[in-house]
Amino acid sequence: MSASDAGTYTLVFAVPDAVTVEVGALGVHEFPAGAYAYTGSALGAGGFSRIDRHRRVAAGEHDVRHWHVDYLGGHEAVSLSAVERLGDERDEECRLARAIGDAAADGDPVAGFGASDCGCPSHLARFDGAAAAETAASAAYDGARGRDGSPSSRGPDAR
Repeated sequence: MSASDAGTYTLVFAVPDAVTVEVGALGVHEFPAGAYAYTGSALGAGGFSRIDRHRRVAAGEHDVRHWHVDYLGGHEAVSLSAVERLGDERDEECRLARAIGDAAADGDPVAGFGASDCGCPSHLARFDGAAAAETAASAAYDGARGRDGSPSSRGPDAR
């Protein structure tokens, strides 16, 4: 797998109205209206093809719920508004999740969300709107790129 095929990604979801979602083992949670930035890693088999899977879940084309983000992204009232990625094959998931969470209206809306394999409080952050979430994600990724000059892709069509 090449450096551009694996790394860290953030999905920004728009939630126009509050929704209640059962998030697997985390149980039922209320997600107030706003936008949510979820940060994950795509370092295993398939690399960034995981992003395509998340897109299919968000579009209602894939019903299997495997990760916490599948439950939120697969809700019919939630839409995927942007994708940010850092293709450097390094695990920057926790650092980027913290940086994005620090800029959020609520940096820990669901304890443990996306963070069952690390010591982070959450890899999900809530913002008042998609523009704020996209700006925070972009700034965090620009900071990571500034350190090493790694390639990346942005926007809803990032692959």
